[in-house]
Amino acid sequence: MGTGLTETQKTDTPITASKHGDVAREASLSLVEPKGDTLVAKTVTINRPREELYDYWRNLERLPSFMENIERVEALGEKRYRWVVKAPAGHMVEWVALVTEEKAGEYIAWTADEGAEIANSGRVDFRDAPGGRGTWVTATILYDPPAGIIGKAVAKLFQREPAIQVRRDLRRFKQLMETGEVATAAWTKAQLAEEND
Repeated sequence: MGTGLTETQKTDTPITASKHGDVAREASLSLVEPKGDTLVAKTVTINRPREELYDYWRNLERLPSFMENIERVEALGEKRYRWVVKAPAGHMVEWVALVTEEKAGEYIAWTADEGAEIANSGRVDFRDAPGGRGTWVTATILYDPPAGIIGKAVAKLFQREPAIQVRRDLRRFKQLMETGEVATAAWTKAQLAEEND
């Protein structure tokens, strides 16, 4: 009995590291409105049902609970959202994005409005992992770093580069969904006050 998955989908290898020739190009073409020239794609296996993971992610205002660079996401109506994101050197960037395509329990895709500070588009897919191991969550993002190659290098230096962030954010999403919290070495003000008492 087959799994219904393509050869590429049978592994949870990131799209950008796939040994199957045109997978990265095909992934960027699968975006409804590709915007950007730098492709980032990461996958994580989460031991939860895909519908539960999709439902949590689809409420975009909750994304800052596990995405450390997202300051806030505000619903503007008609599937439009304002994103406010931390950038290198204490700066903030923001843009408006439109949810362009979605299928409950399976995927959500978006694209930034024309003229956004960071041109971007992306898609998050939720697929059943083989063997009842939970769900594969794959985030595919296409973006143009501000200031081109130099901006990308600066973002990497400050750990704000999307390739780094996507990997970390998916790991935190896994922690949150499997354990109910995101593990951190940082202390909250309440923990610090309690320790000093």
